[in-house]
Amino acid sequence: MAATRKPLEKYRRIVIKIGSALLVDRKAGLRKSWLDAMCADIAGLRAKGVDVLVVSSGAIALGRSVLDLASGALKLEESQAAAAVGQIALARAWSESLSRDDIVAGQILLTLGDTEERRRYLNARATISQLLKMRAVPIINENDTVATTEIRYGDNDRLAARVATMTGADLLVLLSDIDGLYTAPPHLDPDARFLETIVEITPEIEAMAGGAASELSRGGMRTKIDAGKIATGAGCAMIIASGKVDHPLSAIAAGARSSWFAPSASPVTARKTWIAGQLLPSGSLAVDAGAETALQSGKSLLPAGVRQVTGGFSRGDTIAIIGTDGREIARGLAGYDADEARQIAGRKSGEIATILGYAGRAAMVHRDDMVMTAARRETDMVKRDAHA
Repeated sequence: MAATRKPLEKYRRIVIKIGSALLVDRKAGLRKSWLDAMCADIAGLRAKGVDVLVVSSGAIALGRSVLDLASGALKLEESQAAAAVGQIALARAWSESLSRDDIVAGQILLTLGDTEERRRYLNARATISQLLKMRAVPIINENDTVATTEIRYGDNDRLAARVATMTGADLLVLLSDIDGLYTAPPHLDPDARFLETIVEITPEIEAMAGGAASELSRGGMRTKIDAGKIATGAGCAMIIASGKVDHPLSAIAAGARSSWFAPSASPVTARKTWIAGQLLPSGSLAVDAGAETALQSGKSLLPAGVRQVTGGFSRGDTIAIIGTDGREIARGLAGYDADEARQIAGRKSGEIATILGYAGRAAMVHRDDMVMTAARRETDMVKRDAHA
């Protein structure tokens, strides 16, 4: 049975992502009255038994306002300095606004490695879970003071999706300066149609994504769709809505325009959610048609089905598996280092010991360490068509 949209208070745990342009005015600084209204909405959900987590952008934007930095692009070290100042101001603002309803805020700063490395991922999840048990509201942000171009998320949409899957949330709300998904960027195409319900994130849906629309924002619709793929694949619904109004969550509850993305009908397990949500695979394996069919039927990837090995990954790293049409069909944990994988690619499992000098694993990627991506979405679409 297909999932249907339900009132916000009916969700068990909600992650709310707030864009920089909503919290910070480039000239006036922090929009305190908006933040107070937002926190009142959070208090309302909390009173109805809903766990709420916030992924808050705005540290760099607020820091550059406090430091009175000129508009325009900042150098990396300037962004990091602005974040160092802004994170203190941002945490204080959230704490003060939530305390109006006797709610305690807890700040958590994450880097890419905190969600990509399994041990750090589990540690971050444990901390967040403990805060929720203590009835605090976690205020989460990317640690821009140490993040560099190579290791950062680059936006908080995907960070919010990773937090949602990490904590087992059943709804992710992305608040920004646009009220949902359109068939084309509405500021460029006056004929763009609004999409209220998205049952599946197909290649056509991905093609509708535009770029960033605000100087204070690093994200855009592209990153929101990426976030949707991560969240819905783990069984978490997602809403994209405008946060420009005061009390944006109350507005959503009252029926304000927003786009709702249905969760997958067959979400992956917690461990496989972590694998599927990896943002930067360490390498890839291109497979032949026979291997692709085997993977879609739930089998492991054997060396014989691998046509090409790309990247410098190590055993246990997350790698992408590429199908015959050049698209990613799965992700999994490598059973071999890249150099060994290249030596046994295309060979039978019985030849591994002779080639490598030791009896290795039969599978290049074991099915227990693998999650289907594109193939699983296509299967879901077939199932829906069959019941249409």
